[in-house]
Amino acid sequence: MAIDYASESDVRAYGGQTPQKPRRKRTLIRVVVYLVIAAAVGFVVWRIYRDKQQVAANTARQAAMLQSRPVPVQVTPVEQKAMPIYLTALGTVTPYMSVTVKARVSGELLPVKFVEGQEVRQGETILQIDPKPYIAALDQAKGTEAHDEALLQNAQAEYARYKALYNAGVTSKETLDADAASLGQYQGAIASDKAAVETAQLQLSWCTIQSPINGKIGLRLVDPGNLISANTTNLVIVNQLRPISVYFTLPENQLPQVLQRLREDKRMPVDAYDRGDVQKLAQGQLLTADNQIDTTTGTDRMKAVFANENEALFPNQFVNIHLILENRRNALVVPSAAIQSGNQGPFVWTVTKDDKGTMVSNMQPVKIALAEGQVTIVDSGVAPGASVVVDGADRLRPGQPVVVSKTRQAVSSVSVESPDGTSEDSSKLPLTKTSQAAQAATKLARSHGAHQKRTQQ
Repeated sequence: MAIDYASESDVRAYGGQTPQKPRRKRTLIRVVVYLVIAAAVGFVVWRIYRDKQQVAANTARQAAMLQSRPVPVQVTPVEQKAMPIYLTALGTVTPYMSVTVKARVSGELLPVKFVEGQEVRQGETILQIDPKPYIAALDQAKGTEAHDEALLQNAQAEYARYKALYNAGVTSKETLDADAASLGQYQGAIASDKAAVETAQLQLSWCTIQSPINGKIGLRLVDPGNLISANTTNLVIVNQLRPISVYFTLPENQLPQVLQRLREDKRMPVDAYDRGDVQKLAQGQLLTADNQIDTTTGTDRMKAVFANENEALFPNQFVNIHLILENRRNALVVPSAAIQSGNQGPFVWTVTKDDKGTMVSNMQPVKIALAEGQVTIVDSGVAPGASVVVDGADRLRPGQPVVVSKTRQAVSSVSVESPDGTSEDSSKLPLTKTSQAAQAATKLARSHGAHQKRTQQ
């Protein structure tokens, strides 16, 4: 049997052997490929780890640089002063007295006697209705009275004659009684005529419309030349603005302490602030409280009176009311913006000098008594005159170097008065050194964030 056609069993039977060299070569190649792949994976992992380490080192180095850079902050001193304790409410300004002027007689409206918006005094003529028809009515009533007076005189003479004749026994009792009755009728007619004359005179006086109160007159509601009806047409409104009243409501749980003060005959000051509760407009006194609580809202209505000499309050204006209950003397007052909250409770950031003379920040816990609007009264934790941070506290840490800047003006464009008396636009004023340092720190932080983003990518 030829060797080319022999099976493997035949080859083994004749003592033949299978070649092993190609199989060993393939195994060696496979091992080398695995080692190369493992080395590549290890190199990639090492590069990733090294890059992460470099990023972390750069981040730590830049964070340390940022932390060592002074942080611009705004500070304000802690004040010790008398602080009012008050209740707050939303009030509506209402005229102390308001009169809607109407005509009491009908007729044509003549040219007005006032300028819209002017101040008028009580009894001053402001409008007039055509008096001609009422003058004619008065003349007619006077004519009727004169006619009846002539008849009365004749009746009196007749009665006197018949009485003399009756006393002489010439005429009868019945004739004298008839003349007495006629005399009484004419006397009654005269009384009625006098009343008609007074009525006509009264209606004629109503043609001249006078201001019923002292106050400011509004816009006229009817133009001259119109025919107006009695007690129907509104002509103009007169409001008394000095003094002026403000109505507001308080919850029923705050009512007892207010009523107690009123029963003790203590005058309770009331301050009116603008809608933003920032600017004080006027100061007045609490007049009274309503005699019942509104069951739908659980509030009671209050009335306060303001002198309003400068007319800072205007009818239907919404104001924030501060009803002062007491004045706390020697209270420690800080802006509410300086109060921060932490795990240990409220605290403030104070700015002091360290041993090297550098301004640094410190965390100071405080005990809050109460907050009143934009200021807070604290019982302890800070001393009068201490500098507390009101802006820039989000980047602070204990011992952080800071740069104290002045209080910023409003963000919008505001007219700022310069020392020579001229005014400038605050948006065009030059930047201070502190604001330039703040801008530099902001740019550094932005570049640091961009570098981190590029490194991660």
